[in-house]
Amino acid sequence: MSEDKLAAQAARKQQLIAQGELYRVGIVHARANVGYALRPDALLQGVVETAVGFAGHRVESLLVPGGMRLQGVMPYVLTALSFIGRRKLVKPALVLVTVAAVATSWLRRKRQR
Repeated sequence: MSEDKLAAQAARKQQLIAQGELYRVGIVHARANVGYALRPDALLQGVVETAVGFAGHRVESLLVPGGMRLQGVMPYVLTALSFIGRRKLVKPALVLVTVAAVATSWLRRKRQR
């Protein structure tokens, strides 16, 4: 064999060895990701993020007919929640929200009939 072929084979061998090392590192990284993703706190975080995303989407869909967006309303909501928390009005606010939810549910049922 000529020296060119030997040099090409040696270069190819080095390239294959480097690719194998990269492949093994990728496998170790993937195993670590799976191990982390199966931890209870990571699973709970995924569930909470999904629930928050779903709730945000539902609130956004309720605000769309009025021409509002959740990002635009959020500063006012946070200000109101901060005021409620400072004035110790949490229980009356929860009662008010419950009454509003019951009234909305009753009105929806009445309209469907």
